[in-house]
Amino acid sequence: MITTDILLGILIPFLGTTLGAGMVLFLKGQMKPWFRKLMLGFASGVMIAASVWSLLLPAIAKSEELGALPWMPPAVGFLAGIGFLLLLDTLIPHLHQGSQEPEGLPSHARKNTMLMLAVTLHNIPEGMAVGVVFAGLALGEPGITWASALALSIGIALQNVPEGAIISLPLKSSGMSKPKALWYGTFSGLVEPVAAIITIYLTSIMVPILPYLLAFAAGAMIYVVVEELIPELQEDGHSNIGVIGVALGFTVMMILDVALG
Repeated sequence: MITTDILLGILIPFLGTTLGAGMVLFLKGQMKPWFRKLMLGFASGVMIAASVWSLLLPAIAKSEELGALPWMPPAVGFLAGIGFLLLLDTLIPHLHQGSQEPEGLPSHARKNTMLMLAVTLHNIPEGMAVGVVFAGLALGEPGITWASALALSIGIALQNVPEGAIISLPLKSSGMSKPKALWYGTFSGLVEPVAAIITIYLTSIMVPILPYLLAFAAGAMIYVVVEELIPELQEDGHSNIGVIGVALGFTVMMILDVALG
């Protein structure tokens, strides 16, 4: 089921996280606030566009092919994805960048650990999104091509770059060595290929759930955008730069998906 090509495809987003974490080796301090807002906006735009073109539209097409109501599996899957991330957000202790109040169940974990858990939470739906699209590719789904699956991987890899940096740079600023900060930033992205592989095997066992899983991944990604990324864009000014980032990210992902798909 998982060929060499598919394995390489699901590892591309992890490479983006590693590249972002590697910024710790070259940057002396934190990201400039305006640049961080631009990157957060770019990530939001990529995830919104990917949710529509790479996930929801194929889910609708697959539902029609299976003879179901075209809107029903996508609607159920989308809401389930929102609910799943809401549950994780409620249970897993984590700390968002720039916040002093942890979320989730009470925990005595260190601040840096909870920051890493926050990014790890975001990476779960991204890994699922890549996994379910490559699963559709492996199953020969007509609406999913190698080019469109690759476009999704590249788009998520691009938006993973700032996420890797958001983990590693604060760790270095808090006194951690550069190699160790690089390791933590890289480690936060490992959940993506793991989630992708699990999703691929799950889809191969139960083919009729493919439209549900496509929409599930879309709902989970939209939850991350609405609950986490967009609120951060409104903090401490530079919100216009964030909007520009959203527009750029959405446009780049749309072009990748339409041109390559």
